[in-house]
Amino acid sequence: MRVLVATDGSPSARRAVDLVASIPWPDETTIQVVEAIQTGAGLFSGPWTIMDLAPVEQLEVDVQASAEDTVEEARRHISRPDRTVVAAVLHGRPATAIAEAAEVMKADLIVVGSRGHGRIETMVLGSVSAEVVDHAAVPVLVARGKDIGRVILAWDGSSCAAAAADLLLRWPIFARSSVRVVNVIDVKVPWWTGLPEPGSPEMMPMYLEAADSLRRGRDALMDDMVSKLRRAGIAAEADGREGDAATRIIDAAKASDAGMIVLGTHGRTGLSRLVLGSVARNVLVHAPCSVLILRHAPVVHDPPAPFVAPGADPA
Repeated sequence: MRVLVATDGSPSARRAVDLVASIPWPDETTIQVVEAIQTGAGLFSGPWTIMDLAPVEQLEVDVQASAEDTVEEARRHISRPDRTVVAAVLHGRPATAIAEAAEVMKADLIVVGSRGHGRIETMVLGSVSAEVVDHAAVPVLVARGKDIGRVILAWDGSSCAAAAADLLLRWPIFARSSVRVVNVIDVKVPWWTGLPEPGSPEMMPMYLEAADSLRRGRDALMDDMVSKLRRAGIAAEADGREGDAATRIIDAAKASDAGMIVLGTHGRTGLSRLVLGSVARNVLVHAPCSVLILRHAPVVHDPPAPFVAPGADPA
């Protein structure tokens, strides 16, 4: 495997490094430890006057030296005889530099801390980790826990969830993990339908039938995935829940003392994500453990050829 680990010297980044050091990577895995720093105006997210050039140059030297120490310390911590671990200091906007380095490396996975904001935290807006999740072309592991022994798979049968489940089936690092397959359904009647409450006499039979159908479908989905995992030699069990998806996934992680939640998400970012909402985003922000997110972009098909009537000039 090829893994890129981003650190910035913060406590959350050190947890990411600790987690990477503990994972049973397959032989010949290559791990690159990086820290992204900004130089010039980017160091302060703004311009400065000529009189400030001398102290700025020294600050850049100090930041570079500190970053080199950070990645070298992490490299030594992660190093093992059966893996190649290298370190590098990147330059540029952290999230952009991390994503680009992962692309150059052809990384299978990016690992980041949960709250890394750069060295001058009060002067950098937003979350580097969240931006990496939004824009990276490969799965991103946002580290909070110490191991991946107990895993929650958020499973709803969608193509996004299937892509995430495929990681559990293919990646050897999960061979000794136990997986709890969690599927959440919402059996409440949405207020916007204008239908009576489920407890009303006219609604109750229809509600019970619909709820039972949802539960049967959920259980069948979970049983199918549990069987696939077990055939691959992975210990697995089903955990069906009802209510808000993100809340119940997090509840399942807490109840089982999980070290990681694995889930897929649509490739939506920016305004569309804020408007549509995102189970993955809520899980990422509030989970008590590490979260492995696969941002699964929807398939874009070629547009159909324009219709041309028989005998007409195509031009």
